[in-house]
Amino acid sequence: MSASKLEPKLLTVLREGYSRRQFFGDLTAGVIVGIIALPLAIAFAIASGVKPEQGLYTAIIGGFLISLLSGSRVQIGGPTGAFIVIVYGIVQQYGYDGLAAATLLAGVILIGLGVARLGTVIKYIPYPVTIGFTTGIALIIAASQVRDLFGLQMEAVPADFLEKFPAFAEHFHSLNLWAAAFGIGSLAIILAWPKVTHRVPGSLVAILVATSAAAFFNLPVETIGSRFGAVPSHLPMPRLPNLSWDLMRAVVSPAISIALLGGIESLLCAVVADGMTGRRHRSNMELIAQGAANVVSPLFGGIPVTGAIARTAANIKNGGTTPVAGLVHATVVLLILLFLGRWAALIPMATLAAILVVVAYNMSEWRLFVRIFRSPPSDVLVLITTFLLTVLFDLIIAIQVGVVLAALLFMRRMGEVTQVGYVTRLLRDEEESEDPGALSRQTVPPGVEVFEIDGPFFFGAADKFKHALHEVQATPTVLIMRMRKVLSLDATGLHALEDVFAQTRRDGSVLVLSGVHANPLVVMQRSGFLDLIGEENVFDNIHDALNRAREVVEHEQITGKTAILTT
Repeated sequence: MSASKLEPKLLTVLREGYSRRQFFGDLTAGVIVGIIALPLAIAFAIASGVKPEQGLYTAIIGGFLISLLSGSRVQIGGPTGAFIVIVYGIVQQYGYDGLAAATLLAGVILIGLGVARLGTVIKYIPYPVTIGFTTGIALIIAASQVRDLFGLQMEAVPADFLEKFPAFAEHFHSLNLWAAAFGIGSLAIILAWPKVTHRVPGSLVAILVATSAAAFFNLPVETIGSRFGAVPSHLPMPRLPNLSWDLMRAVVSPAISIALLGGIESLLCAVVADGMTGRRHRSNMELIAQGAANVVSPLFGGIPVTGAIARTAANIKNGGTTPVAGLVHATVVLLILLFLGRWAALIPMATLAAILVVVAYNMSEWRLFVRIFRSPPSDVLVLITTFLLTVLFDLIIAIQVGVVLAALLFMRRMGEVTQVGYVTRLLRDEEESEDPGALSRQTVPPGVEVFEIDGPFFFGAADKFKHALHEVQATPTVLIMRMRKVLSLDATGLHALEDVFAQTRRDGSVLVLSGVHANPLVVMQRSGFLDLIGEENVFDNIHDALNRAREVVEHEQITGKTAILTT
């Protein structure tokens, strides 16, 4: 299958033949996306609690490797807004070395998921979980930009969401009118510019206008340079982070969250790209590409990297059709760093805050958030829980609790779907009246009880099965278990059958299994349960199972002894 093939799309493109026309389309798209990526990479890095150049390193190294190895033809990689909250928390708790260790470990996890062909599985993260933490992240990003947007004079923004607003109110008297004007003006430019053209990003126009005005008129606004110092005009030499066993153990949980978030984001981006291009990505190769990028990025001082939906969409809209466009995009960011990097220090912080507010609004998915409230209550519970945990506590906790809660609710739903019926007395079933295997068409001898399991027989349904068996008042000579609608059987379901078998032996009854499908039969064979009950007590239809039950009943009447029958 294409989705599981472990071959980068770049090799496929080169094997198919790469034309001159494709190159010029990729070149144009790559240059435009590289320009779009510049302000975003800087803004995401600053909001994540690291230096602005580290965002550029991530866009260059991570973006290049993702396009080189990607399972998608048009995926653009780099730092994204989704990682801001989790990266900021890790940096505050463990420093950059802790972030580097977590990112590297997350990369190894992603590579392992890809090699294990689990790319399709990670896409099944429930939608309410994704929307819950995405909307929560957007709210946190927007709230964290209030200081820079209005130029408030405060040392640091509190990490706790609820503590931010009292702190803003306390320092609001220190508002810098020039910074507020730059922030609001930048917002206006970013929002209005698409009406002029989509070719040049509004964020870049806002940066050029605001930086020029602030530098030319020497206005009193905080800039990247005044807060962080000069921006280097070169790539650093690769360096292994200061890793220790204790640090690696401490960041395992953050690393898992980075891997999950990166996998979800990149595969979601690839699916969106498929919808725009009509092609199919290779999900497992995509995870390997993301993993490789996250292993290498921290060696150059970078931060977590993943597929960027907005930049990927811009790549497609501007004519990018192969991974070459992504390679060009990374090269453009590198050239800007080398030749124009020192000018980045002049960018006003208020303008970067305006860019991040727009990013937060676009990623908030608030319309989808509201729409989920029309879904079943369990989905609403998952949504609200994930959202509140993200905002009030921690994104790492939110992702893990959200996934676990969704899994538990799924198990409950599957348990509800699986029905266990005491059908001996229900000899008329309108739905099955035309079914030759319907019990209403069979004669059930005295002393025989029939139960039917409808649906997956797994641990979520085992308790329901045991409860249904208590409906039998008298000990039957033969207990027939119809399994014609059981397509899967897990260890807990098998254990429940073993308990029933043990009980029938104690009672001197026979357990018979009817309509056993291939998957449950294989499970029974491997576990030794089939040998335990005997193949003579397992049948593929109710007619033969009832004939076996008659034999046991007749034998018991003749000998006075009871056999054990299993269906």
